[in-house]
Amino acid sequence: MIVDCHTHFWQTAHWTERARRDALRVISNPALLEITAQGHWEAMQAVDRAIVFGFAAAHVGLVVSNDHVAAYVGSHPEKLIGFVCIDPTQPGYLDELRRGVEELKFRGVKLAPIYQNYHVMDERMHPVYEYCEKRGLPILIHQGTTFFREAPLKYASPVQLEDVAMRYPDLVMVIAHMGHPWIDETVVLIRKQPNLYADVSALYYRPWQFYNALMSAVEYGAAHKLLFGSDYPFTTPAASAEAIRNANHITGQSGLPRIPAEVLDAIVGRDTLGLLNLR
Repeated sequence: MIVDCHTHFWQTAHWTERARRDALRVISNPALLEITAQGHWEAMQAVDRAIVFGFAAAHVGLVVSNDHVAAYVGSHPEKLIGFVCIDPTQPGYLDELRRGVEELKFRGVKLAPIYQNYHVMDERMHPVYEYCEKRGLPILIHQGTTFFREAPLKYASPVQLEDVAMRYPDLVMVIAHMGHPWIDETVVLIRKQPNLYADVSALYYRPWQFYNALMSAVEYGAAHKLLFGSDYPFTTPAASAEAIRNANHITGQSGLPRIPAEVLDAIVGRDTLGLLNLR
């Protein structure tokens, strides 16, 4: 079974003018800011299941209502799994967490500290971690860099999540994009913390970084903690799976070590649902 653990769902109207300006400095295609249900659904035909979430980051100017995502996910419940997005800097974030899980039937939580302007051990976050740990809800967390000008890098280091993992040992967390560019931090962290994983989404179009990221995971014995994800709409699951299986192309005739084919195949076909308590 192929599971895409990282797909977005938003519309241009969800982006403030400031957020759109930041995005279009580095994104050549403005259409990526307008995701249609048809476009998302067609892209997901390449996988068996897909996790879908919006965004909730008032600090950078991108806020997608959870109801918007729930309406789409609810139209294909056999395939799509919704994650609730909350912003702990906003009033009522705990009520929204509970509403997303208990009323909208989302199965996990999406967090983005760098976009939302807080440290992962901020006191506002502990009720969130406690709630998710108690209910067995996985958290997918963007702990890495971004293109938004006002998103503070001081909150982006993946190693900060170790304090969370130590305090909430049964909490399952996935570090998006292998925490790039702090990829080796992420690799050593997921190796030593049993309930921490990382997804490989949105990395393959930096082929040298991608090859080194996967090889680092292999050399540290942590490749089994890597999950497949695309970061749709920035790329598709089909293109991402092809790029993973072709990750060794960068080596050419250089004599560099090759990532074992079975490792690459395993990333694409990993039992993400089982690992994240989503069966």
